[in-house]
Amino acid sequence: MFIGEYEHNVDVKGRIIMPSKLREEIGDKFIITKGLDGCLFAYSQTEWANFEEKLKSLPLAQKNARNFVRFFLSGAVECEIDKQGRFLIPANLREHANLDKEIVIIGVGTRLEIWNRDTWKNYSSDENISADEIAENMTMLGI
Repeated sequence: MFIGEYEHNVDVKGRIIMPSKLREEIGDKFIITKGLDGCLFAYSQTEWANFEEKLKSLPLAQKNARNFVRFFLSGAVECEIDKQGRFLIPANLREHANLDKEIVIIGVGTRLEIWNRDTWKNYSSDENISADEIAENMTMLGI
């Protein structure tokens, strides 16, 4: 399970160092795609296969389902970690998540999320996320 928050920088070629604590679980090759809320999602090969199966099961006749599948699959790319622990994020995905210099990689269970540092700080600020409000809403889900 992916957990934690790691700050890194994007180099001039668009590469990021994968935190050493995450490398073994994500694997040498993994999938990155456009994510929600202005970030990127990164999946191990195994978790991507699970996610793909869920996407395949969506009803093709429903426009929202087609759009959802297109959003995730059209931006997906396989990444490989080099000997220095770096991986390249393609320009279109860097643009989607506004990844320019400082980034944050967070573990969220089955995937990693890659955020522009300022966007993450704003998104996760106390002004935007109330732990008490989230907890109240989770009771509806049985948590």
